[in-house]
Amino acid sequence: MKFRKATEKDIYTIVEMMADDILGKKRENLQDPLPTSYINAFKKIDTDENQELIVLENENLEIIGTLQLSFIQYISYCGGIRAQIENVFIRKEQRGLGIGKKMFEWAINRAKEKNAHMVQLTSDKKRPRAIKFYENLGFKATHEGMKLHF
Repeated sequence: MKFRKATEKDIYTIVEMMADDILGKKRENLQDPLPTSYINAFKKIDTDENQELIVLENENLEIIGTLQLSFIQYISYCGGIRAQIENVFIRKEQRGLGIGKKMFEWAINRAKEKNAHMVQLTSDKKRPRAIKFYENLGFKATHEGMKLHF
């Protein structure tokens, strides 16, 4: 398996994985061609040195997973950097094979390479299996997250 930075040609496959999810079905718009909003977002992520959209390929060079790492500079923690893991998706037929653990090990190591002092993530409360998975990796629910959608 190989981790690499996503390219524009990968965006359809990434959106396809996001849309093939119980929550993603409600919020993604998988069309061919994709709406330009996805391409525009990719271009912004791709040019931001604090953002990394990553794909995981199998031995046949097929994308089987994706995640996004955001590196956030803080004043607190003596000017520390936090790594935020978002949008973790694995193809349905690849789940339960240890790929998620490998993806998180890779992301944590990448955060250490960038001198982050912590890795954080959020998970929808409607995903109890994902939350249990994160807890098994050592993540702790130390804060209560809130959102305001508009």
